Amino acid sequence: MEKYPFLSPEWINKVRELRQAHVEEYGKPSMDVVIKMNQVVTDIPFGNEDLEVYIDSSGGFIDIELGQLEDAEISIRVDYETAKAVFVNLDIQAAMAAFMSGKIRITGDFSKLLALQGMVSPDGLNPDDIASKIKDLTA
Repeated sequence: MEKYPFLSPEWINKVRELRQAHVEEYGKPSMDVVIKMNQVVTDIPFGNEDLEVYIDSSGGFIDIELGQLEDAEISIRVDYETAKAVFVNLDIQAAMAAFMSGKIRITGDFSKLLALQGMVSPDGLNPDDIASKIKDLTA
């Protein structure tokens, strides 16, 4: 499988394709937690500007797209390496360490982020899980 830099336009397109294929094969999932989160990712290795990204799980899955939501419940400012560790490797310890050291700045409903953390676990991923596929396509 070809690999793409995390959050690059190519990576975003491939994640869209994976999400669509997953919905076509398994149907639309339901999530216990709905979160609408804006992120500003800094120190992007493939651009000169910060990258605005949002996560929205109101559609039944964790939707990662470029841009910002008007009705976000939480906003995060995070560096690229930490964002990649958390969202690709599902490394919650990296998130906690970055938060404690000030690398992650959060405004809004922090309880939503904690609820999302409880749903995402790197343990027990199988090759058919969308999270595993996203990890496989990430350089």
